Amino acid sequence: MPIEFIGYVSAREQTEILDPTGPSVDAAYIAATALLHERAGFDRALIAFHSTSPESLQIAQHAASVTSRLGLLVAHRPGFTAPTLAARQFATLDNLTGGRVAMHVITGGNDRELQADGDNLTKAERYARTAEYLQIIRREWEGGAPFDHDGRFYRIRGAQSSVLPRHRGSIPIYFGGASEEALAVAGQYADGYALWGEPLRGAEELVNRVRAAARAHGRTLRFSISFRPIIADTEGQAWERAAEIEAQLRARQAEEGDATGIALDRAGQRPTDGTLPTNEGSRRLQAIAAKGARHDECLWTGVAQATGGRWNSTSLVGTPDQVAESLLRYYRLGIETFLIRGFDPLSDAILYGRELIPRVRALVEKEDGCRRRAG
Repeated sequence: MPIEFIGYVSAREQTEILDPTGPSVDAAYIAATALLHERAGFDRALIAFHSTSPESLQIAQHAASVTSRLGLLVAHRPGFTAPTLAARQFATLDNLTGGRVAMHVITGGNDRELQADGDNLTKAERYARTAEYLQIIRREWEGGAPFDHDGRFYRIRGAQSSVLPRHRGSIPIYFGGASEEALAVAGQYADGYALWGEPLRGAEELVNRVRAAARAHGRTLRFSISFRPIIADTEGQAWERAAEIEAQLRARQAEEGDATGIALDRAGQRPTDGTLPTNEGSRRLQAIAAKGARHDECLWTGVAQATGGRWNSTSLVGTPDQVAESLLRYYRLGIETFLIRGFDPLSDAILYGRELIPRVRALVEKEDGCRRRAG
């Protein structure tokens, strides 16, 4: 089956070990990062969303304007835009980019952060709203006659769009969330399910749960997993780099002190009662990190430990061959998409394009060839 690599394009350079540089919307950095990912062989790039961040669709539009092949996976939170308008916004960008857009639906992870945008619903209510939201979006993307909708969160009369997705019928919808509510919505409405990097056993268990949720609706999903690969010429050098990253992160947190609230909210900040993620995916990472920093052959949770499992924060550490073999093991679980980004965004993306992506593609091609001959 075809594999896919997703990178990461942000509005400016910033990671757990790099302070923000440049303006909050750095057009030159966005363009350079998008072009770099395209030339490195990535299939898509994720554009993130946060209550304090620049608007994701507009960042995606700028990234698309300087590239010709790179797909854009645009993070989107249901509830802040009317679903009919969101459907037209994504369909418009999809047409402008020649069909390169996908939606990554994020229902929410931290209640206080969501409240900064005026969202005070409970978790269960948010997922119920997301289900209704995606139902409306998919209906508008289908085209046809005007339609009405009477639901718990939306009451719509005569909805119809003159702009439809480039590939008629839909835009790919990726979905994140590991709670039972999330899995139920993903199984019914998503095309792809995204999980954060976990040990193989936990990843397999979650994939099987999502498959069961989708099977209940007669559907199948694509699976994506996220990692922060740390690769070097030797295994020892790779683990030395991992130790350096953790030391830099801990030092930055010590300088930061006991800042609270979400106003600071930068990558790598020390988790507090107000910023500690409460979503099920982060709780899974917190539990994994609590068992130790190293899992399986080369999974490392040092950054997840320091940040409370915030965001994509687990790493695969080793030589390019070792990390590629680890990704192949996840592929064998049925995971076809790998979202990879580094702690030094530009240099790591170049490194992945040269040393990691070709190796994984070659391993998968060989694996599929063996399966075909055996079958």
